[in-house]
Amino acid sequence: MQYQIIENAQIAPNVFLLDVSGDTSMLKAPGQFCQIRLPGFYLRRPISVCDWDERGMTLIYKAVGEGTKALSQMQAGTALDILNGLGNGYSLDACGSRPLLIGGGVGIPPLYGLARALVQKGVTPQAVLGFNTYEEAFLVDEFEDLDIPITVATADGSFGKKGFVTDALPADYDYFFTCGPDPMLRALYKACRPSGQFSLEERMACGFGACMGCFIQTKNGPRRVCKDGPVFRKEELFW
Repeated sequence: MQYQIIENAQIAPNVFLLDVSGDTSMLKAPGQFCQIRLPGFYLRRPISVCDWDERGMTLIYKAVGEGTKALSQMQAGTALDILNGLGNGYSLDACGSRPLLIGGGVGIPPLYGLARALVQKGVTPQAVLGFNTYEEAFLVDEFEDLDIPITVATADGSFGKKGFVTDALPADYDYFFTCGPDPMLRALYKACRPSGQFSLEERMACGFGACMGCFIQTKNGPRRVCKDGPVFRKEELFW
């Protein structure tokens, strides 16, 4: 499906905000992702959806490889071929009364859309956002605009609390949602006592479950991260 770039702007070192217009009717839950076809590259690039409305959607990505670096150079008005509404996102059915959102780096964007959805549901979440340095922080103002409690942690102590997200967990939460790098997720699995939902990262080729390249073993058997996830309940994971 064709989308058009409205904005493609750098918001932190190697981190870009991509705003596109187009059909978003297939997006049903925060935490879903899309696959972008880039000219000259064989495989599409999977990127989590940060937020969306009837006009289009916002994606935030890090330019780390040749494909995403090429994407970062694309200008407003450029057409993009995007597979949208992929995967199963976060479920708001069992969010507790005091949910906590825990994000690290480019795992934070889908949690922004989740925070907005929870607020619209009448639930006020807390958020812990983790970065390496002050310069790498983004979306903090947007989370604050939702009028929810926020704690920022940086590894070097240049912004907020010094340390990792596990050093900044509050005491008063009864459910959690998280997205970020694998080491962070595994640490949170051990540190967070309540139930929760994890958005996992795996290398994806097709993005819709055909190639079986992103399967993981769960307590319910093998599951495809792109099709059965990327969000899995804590109780499903072996960690």
